[in-house]
Amino acid sequence: MTGLIQSALGGGRALLIGWILPSLINVLIFGFVVVPKLSRFAALGAETGRAAIFTLVATAVLGLVLAALQTPLYRVLEGYRGWPQWLAQARRRHHLARKHLLRNRVDAVALAEQERAGRLAVADESVLAAFRSHPIISRYLAADVRKGEVWFALLNEQLHRYPLDDRQVTPTRLGNAIRRFEEYGYDRYRLDSQVLWHELNAAVPDPARQQTDDARMSVDFFVSLLYGHLLVMAAAIVDLVIGNAVHPWLVAATIPVLLPLMMLWYRLAVVATDEWAGAVRAMVNLGRHPLAAALGLTVPKKVEEERAMWHLASDLVRTGFHAGLAALDTYRTAPGEPSTESTPTPTQPILPAARPSPAADGTPP
Repeated sequence: MTGLIQSALGGGRALLIGWILPSLINVLIFGFVVVPKLSRFAALGAETGRAAIFTLVATAVLGLVLAALQTPLYRVLEGYRGWPQWLAQARRRHHLARKHLLRNRVDAVALAEQERAGRLAVADESVLAAFRSHPIISRYLAADVRKGEVWFALLNEQLHRYPLDDRQVTPTRLGNAIRRFEEYGYDRYRLDSQVLWHELNAAVPDPARQQTDDARMSVDFFVSLLYGHLLVMAAAIVDLVIGNAVHPWLVAATIPVLLPLMMLWYRLAVVATDEWAGAVRAMVNLGRHPLAAALGLTVPKKVEEERAMWHLASDLVRTGFHAGLAALDTYRTAPGEPSTESTPTPTQPILPAARPSPAADGTPP
């Protein structure tokens, strides 16, 4: 238990803003609306000290519990846990269709703009004609073009909240928004940042690490608010059922107010992942060279050879050693010799056509 608390407190500012502050908001709602007698919020003049103690203790406990449970809480919102199989598959098909529609709308608008500017290639004329004759895309095309560049940027933003690989698409918006940067390192360099996350986190410069922590803090804030509202709603329903509510009308009115707020916090959490995605992207781009040096490897000059190296290194950590991983010797630096930018010739490059299935836990960085 002590180790758990020390681990949670190690986050410092991230714990305070990401989990404690939203817990305070929910504790205040709970204390004023659901249990004003227990919290003594109904008689602040005479019981200010007891109300303050209730607030501090409840906030600390709720914040620490949510922070300790953040991994399973995220998994539910990402669609990895707690979803019936049929519902998860249905939502995944929905998001695949939405991703493809966004991709086609973005491409159609880009081609229409090229046509208007007189720069449309002859080979693309038939593609644009197919978009205009499509029964679904044609309904969007004219309106998308008319709304201008800002709208086009928003469409691109929505599209980029999906992973590039269709097989990585998850049942929820938050899951897809997080999965897109979980797959970034593997897609570009075959560096599986999910497998090598702790090594990468230890090797990157401090500003990159701090940027990632700050970016995740915003998502944590909205996730904590959402789950806190859910707990307050459950307590309010129990309070009404057992008939112990001091102000039944206020408790009953709170429930429908919290529902749309939960949806709002979820949407804001999805939007907040944009900053998180940029921070993780920077960690991969800036940290892969320090990581290679820390692992005693030399990054080749050619991209394909670097991808082969990172695939081997990721596989070594993920699955353990097997005979095929002896090819990693090609990239190793002799003990005591500084890592250099060379171009080793891999003896057995292993580059799969696609990324392995996502980790079963779907744990975000």
